[in-house]
Amino acid sequence: MRRLESERFRRALSAQLAVLLGHGEDTVHELRRRRPEELPDPTDRASLETDRSRALRLRDRDRRLIGKIQQALERLEAGTFGVCEACGGPISAARLRARPVATFCIDCKREAERQGR
Repeated sequence: MRRLESERFRRALSAQLAVLLGHGEDTVHELRRRRPEELPDPTDRASLETDRSRALRLRDRDRRLIGKIQQALERLEAGTFGVCEACGGPISAARLRARPVATFCIDCKREAERQGR
């Protein structure tokens, strides 16, 4: 992978990481701001708990994506970014643009999905 492409992916991944980390901070502030015991109406409390549950599920998804982004940044540093973990071949630039945290080329990913992994 050329240096220019590598730097472009590094910037994109770092920007996405910053956004996800900001979402986490926003969620923490929101959870601290509104307390269910402050709402006298049971329907309002239930609605707040539903909103909190949804926000926490989204942050859990973000947490997993943050880990994948950090691993992709480590692969960039190690010089293995864009190399398929299964076959050792290159991952296409189009696939990396669509999913920069990809660790398999499209053929190996299809095979893994076919086998149910």
